[in-house]
Amino acid sequence: MQTLRLNKNTFWGRLPAILCCAAVMFTALSASTRAHAQGASAGSATRAADPATRQSAAQWLDRIQQAAQQQNYTGTFVYQRGNFVQSTRITHYATKSEGEFEQLESLDGKPRKMLRHNDDLYTFVPERKLCVVEKRQNKDAFPALLATSGDQVLSVYDPKMLGSDRVAGVDSQVIELDPKDAYRFAYKLWADAKTGLLLRSQTLDPSNGQVLQQLSFTQVSIGVPVDKAPIVAGMRNTAGWTVVRPPLQSVDMEAQGWTFAQTVPGFAKIRELRRPMAARDASEPPIPVDQAVFSDGLSAVSVFVEPVEHNSRKEGAGSNGATHVLVKRNGDYWITLLGEVPQATLQQFASAIEYKAPK
Repeated sequence: MQTLRLNKNTFWGRLPAILCCAAVMFTALSASTRAHAQGASAGSATRAADPATRQSAAQWLDRIQQAAQQQNYTGTFVYQRGNFVQSTRITHYATKSEGEFEQLESLDGKPRKMLRHNDDLYTFVPERKLCVVEKRQNKDAFPALLATSGDQVLSVYDPKMLGSDRVAGVDSQVIELDPKDAYRFAYKLWADAKTGLLLRSQTLDPSNGQVLQQLSFTQVSIGVPVDKAPIVAGMRNTAGWTVVRPPLQSVDMEAQGWTFAQTVPGFAKIRELRRPMAARDASEPPIPVDQAVFSDGLSAVSVFVEPVEHNSRKEGAGSNGATHVLVKRNGDYWITLLGEVPQATLQQFASAIEYKAPK
């Protein structure tokens, strides 16, 4: 099995409208993942938190998720992984009657802008005069976490309350979440002491505390008035842009013959989707790609299934920071597993995937 390299996985690189499918992100390289699996196992030795600490941590996790959705805030955050750095400006506005309005704008590299009202998502690619319109699927983008309860997260992580700190000039509460087993990394979170808004998130190797990746505000204003008018106007005014609405539909992969045995503790399936991916040969029709997403509340694993025909995928495994990939063949299908988890977790997921052609 060859090793694979993941392309730079910025916030903008994760947008499904631009990349369509994470399976197109792979090219050849050398990478070792054994150390990550060994490091994760060290996390299982952490001492279980006392009930008061667990309750406090669960409440903070719930506050973090609520603040991301309900607070008004503007600022700039930075994504870091290894030598790669990407800055993004964010504006978020929320009301009880109209819900959420949000604008994200890349500050490095090629210009990108994303406008959102609730789950209606508009992504603008200026150099192509392209506007991609779709429904939001991933609701875990910084400063949000995956949509689940704090209690559920703590079924597979042990919390530590590390006291106070400051991020971008804002007083914060620091929480560390150590994995109870070898199937996930550790996390360290900084939340605004007043509102609970997530100010910084680090993914850590539990064996040595090494920061695998980080998202952090460098400047932020919370609870300030935000003008939603530019966001609304931008979503309405698409004259001169080529507007594309990629087909996206829910799919029942079990009805298609796929079964995913739950052999990794804490992970639950949260959605199944089908979207087309462009074939390598432009004369060929798009390739249907099915995606199942599993989450433990912090970590997520995506399983992509696509036909072998008209496809040049190769088996392999690789990593980039906290993100690991595994590609395997199952009969007439390629199975691609992708997630910010140790390679051993993807291997465990892959071993439990079975296919039986429906009658």
